[in-house]
Amino acid sequence: MATITKAQVFPVNPGAVQEANLTIYSGSFIPSVWSSKLNVKFYAATTFGDVSNTNWEGDIKSMGDKVIINNIPNISINAYKVGMGLTYEIPAPSTIELQVDQGYYFGVNVNDVMEYQAQPNLMDMFTTDAANQMKIQVDRECLNAVVTGCDPANVGATAGKISASYNFGTDLAPVALVSGPAGTPAGSLNILQTITAMASALDEQNVPETDRFLILTPVERNMLMSSNLAQAQFMGDSTSIVRNGKIGRIDRFDVYVSNLLPKAAPGFSYGDATLGNPPTVVTNALKRHALFAGHKSAWTFASQINKVESIPNPSDFGQLVRGLVVYGRKTVKPEGVVLVQAAG
Repeated sequence: MATITKAQVFPVNPGAVQEANLTIYSGSFIPSVWSSKLNVKFYAATTFGDVSNTNWEGDIKSMGDKVIINNIPNISINAYKVGMGLTYEIPAPSTIELQVDQGYYFGVNVNDVMEYQAQPNLMDMFTTDAANQMKIQVDRECLNAVVTGCDPANVGATAGKISASYNFGTDLAPVALVSGPAGTPAGSLNILQTITAMASALDEQNVPETDRFLILTPVERNMLMSSNLAQAQFMGDSTSIVRNGKIGRIDRFDVYVSNLLPKAAPGFSYGDATLGNPPTVVTNALKRHALFAGHKSAWTFASQINKVESIPNPSDFGQLVRGLVVYGRKTVKPEGVVLVQAAG
């Protein structure tokens, strides 16, 4: 005879006469149903692939662990007078090394019995999730790696190669950004004025006006959209917002929003121990986060291996699914990137 137990799912009136004899059908006569519709998972928007170039990726696809990049030398321009002797210079060589020294992988065991009995396609579900997680991890690592790669004239409280007049914040005194007038509260800077200052700093470095980008956090994006002047200057485009976080254009910048920008805790440098780059002690440093503006030529990215494969499980029925990405990233034009250190 089957054992009948009290109901646990559907509520029962405590005063019901039959309460003591009511059965639990859930899990017995009433089966639990596993839906084939998956609960949607939210992923952080990634930006590095959109704001960097892959100019040297082809050079390391088949071999090698680094790319030696030649810089264009500076040629001297000299005053001329008729009859004077000419001086000929030998251009000094200058190179940059792009190391392919970063990598991440994932591995998933998909059992044949689980795969057969599951409503969703487990292999597709796992690999899709892993691909998204891998992209986020690479994006976070790249943004943390380039936080120290800016030209000295594009950072700090006296930024600007020519004017030295822009306050982009320091470790000890990050800028407090507001949507209202600068100085309210005391010491704060207006978000829109800071963005135009970032554009001006790039102008002083002769950075081209096309292919410029600006990466903000959701906090700065909210400040920006709270400003009537910013809304008047903000321009959308015909492309809907996809997972690259692009939201529109302002002052020659393609504007992106990201939750993956580098952050620094009080008393420490930027860094993330989970990425193999733990922060170091910076005495009197305040809590802050990085905002970037720049040109697409400034950062380069090169992926050497990006593959997903499945192999039979040697010790069980099923497949072992694994993926690998091996890549390098570098700031190749430091003058093409501006860093603002924002408080909070």
